[in-house]
Amino acid sequence: MDGFERLQTQLNTLEICARVDVPLAPFTTFRIGGPAALLIEPADGNELIAALGAVRHAEVPYFVMGRGSNLLVPDEGVPAVVIRTCAMNTIRMQGTTMYAEAGATLSEMTRAAQKAGLSGLEFAHGIPGTLGGAVFMNAGAYGGEMAQVVSSVEWYDIERGEKVGASADALDFGYRHSSLQAHPERILLSAQIQLQPDDPEEIDARMKDYMARRRDKQPLEYPSAGSTFKRPAGAFAGQLIEQSGLKGYRIGGAEISVKHAGFIVNGGGATARDVLELMEHVRAVVFRDHGIELECEVQMLTFPLAK
Repeated sequence: MDGFERLQTQLNTLEICARVDVPLAPFTTFRIGGPAALLIEPADGNELIAALGAVRHAEVPYFVMGRGSNLLVPDEGVPAVVIRTCAMNTIRMQGTTMYAEAGATLSEMTRAAQKAGLSGLEFAHGIPGTLGGAVFMNAGAYGGEMAQVVSSVEWYDIERGEKVGASADALDFGYRHSSLQAHPERILLSAQIQLQPDDPEEIDARMKDYMARRRDKQPLEYPSAGSTFKRPAGAFAGQLIEQSGLKGYRIGGAEISVKHAGFIVNGGGATARDVLELMEHVRAVVFRDHGIELECEVQMLTFPLAK
């Protein structure tokens, strides 16, 4: 019995769902990726903390993910523990404040806010991720971003072994940035979202408008990880890629969307290697044509990440 199987036995004794050699492709929006040595799916924050403690004690590498909407997993899989938080999805309202656990999806949150007559999250409707990932990368669209609505957070510090509450200022939000990116030991548990009262029908209309724009301009019919590259200063990645004549360019099953050049999609049977080679080709061509170095927005899952 190897270390991952021993850890699985320990976690199952605690009635925490843990499985060995689980393919990750079904758990990413790219639909790409080999197996995790051990996949843990805690039901709530207490189980997450217990799982993190066991992982820390076992001294094995780990990674915490939500819906895998901004993630590329290697074809050969990952020799590590992957902790998937999607079952941690409690959402509750108190006045104009929303409390949500890290695994709550943005779509669930936007719909809950709309039903409560609270505005501020409309921009996030249709972003295919969880609160945890959205805070981690300060997700945004249509002029809105998480930095505008997050008022406080709670994380678990795996090194200190304690919960920590902090205001949004501690996250040092920036463009597709939060301080969590520099602190892998801080695992987000929940956040409070500050919203404003508004008419539910008007909120719903804005959400439908944003969703219609997404369907019109983005290749939602194909698996992808969303926008592949960050927006460079003074330009748009998709526009630069299109100007370089790369729309529809393909390597293996990975393709630059003909609908929006800022997206690399899984056109059928794409591997992680296909995607990585296409990313590098795009970066080289755009730099040659425009003198701009594109920075990837998609997170590549490599190990060791943490121990």
